[in-house]
Amino acid sequence: MKKLIALYAIIGTALIAAPAAVHAQNNSAQTPSGETVTPKPKKHSLPFHGKVAAVDTAARTVTVGTLVINVTAHTKITKDGHPATLADIAVGEKISGSYIKDEAGKLHAMVIHMGEKKKKKTEASGGN
Repeated sequence: MKKLIALYAIIGTALIAAPAAVHAQNNSAQTPSGETVTPKPKKHSLPFHGKVAAVDTAARTVTVGTLVINVTAHTKITKDGHPATLADIAVGEKISGSYIKDEAGKLHAMVIHMGEKKKKKTEASGGN
């Protein structure tokens, strides 16, 4: 009886581990035409903050410190918690945000925040 239980335990473990091993070996996907496609790694944004050294509206770039950051149509720009545009950014103004780096090494802004953050309304403290 003990041998039978041990045999079932080994078979069960093998059935559970087999799909995980097969999945780990197959890192790439195949298209319907049979071509192997390796998935692209996820891009994580990196934070930045500082004073604006230059704004080039023609080239759609903002320079913060030594970073030259491209502003795209997908960049979300806010000023004091409200929507803003690249033209609203002034030299010397403190800004913060995040960017991603492409394969060519160019920096593309995801978000740019200027001014004070939008404050949430809170109840007066001093009571219950």
